Amino acid sequence: MKTIQTDKAPAAIGPYSQAISAGGFLFTSGQILLSPDTGEVTGTTIAEQTEQVMVNLGAVLEAGGSGFSLVLKTTCFLSDMANFAAFNEVYAKYFTGKPARSTVAVKALPRNVLVEVEAVAAIPA
Repeated sequence: MKTIQTDKAPAAIGPYSQAISAGGFLFTSGQILLSPDTGEVTGTTIAEQTEQVMVNLGAVLEAGGSGFSLVLKTTCFLSDMANFAAFNEVYAKYFTGKPARSTVAVKALPRNVLVEVEAVAAIPA
């Protein structure tokens, strides 16, 4: 088991790691749209926020030796299902391989953001 850490994604805002690799898989923590440089929320619309989430998630995947094309499963958290279609538009640009996915609406997310995404990915041998 190995802890994954990169400065290209925001540092964890709690007692957890950005990701863990084990047994040929990478398990990411949920990524929100914090700027890796400032730690501040970036973007106000679901599209803007989802773009930053994907940039952050991509950095964690890369640091763990994986990538978007190797993602097997995502779990997506939306603060409002009214944002589902706009979220999907951005999501589809990154996940062209169409991994398995769950999407749920939640009452609130850290820092009152609109979206959070976590992933499980394969790590090539």
